[in-house]
Amino acid sequence: MKPKTLSLIASVSLLALIALCLAWEGILAPLRPGGSWMTLKVLPLMVPLFGILRGKRYTYQWSTMLILLYLTEGVVRTNDAAPGNALALAEAVLSVVFFLAAMLYARNTAPSRLAQASPRDS
Repeated sequence: MKPKTLSLIASVSLLALIALCLAWEGILAPLRPGGSWMTLKVLPLMVPLFGILRGKRYTYQWSTMLILLYLTEGVVRTNDAAPGNALALAEAVLSVVFFLAAMLYARNTAPSRLAQASPRDS
């Protein structure tokens, strides 16, 4: 896949994950009625957001480690009661999509790969 496509996939999945976490903990299935402080879990996702949107390779590299926390939470919370279990599954899926897109983007934009690419490949 081309880096531009991977960047778009990573950006969309990160924005979707932020929206999902806010809706989940604020409205759809909060831990406490009326919302919970768990909405603050989106703050770490905001840190890499602008680097991801701007295509910064270094941000893609380290954010793959950050997203694993959300994958873990999604997998662990699939045992929640409905609709929490479906939301947890969606969180896990979005985390995997972001992880794969970010990892492939970082790999495909490595300076060594860009130097080897011929003008025909672009």
